[in-house]
Amino acid sequence: MDGTRRRDLRPGQLVAIVQKADQRSGVLTIGVVEDILTSKETHSRGIKVRLESGEIGRVREILDVRTDG
Repeated sequence: MDGTRRRDLRPGQLVAIVQKADQRSGVLTIGVVEDILTSKETHSRGIKVRLESGEIGRVREILDVRTDG
């Protein structure tokens, strides 16, 4: 999944994000979702999240798909 729909994301999921400073290079950061920051249901460039490590970025890929909840 590409991370453009809020309903596909849950805290505790493993995701790949792109941080603002890395948008041009496309470098991805992998981590676990702590908070979902985007309030809209969809976002064309990816839902913004905060990882457990404190890093903030837009989800490029959901690596851990959970069907619970």
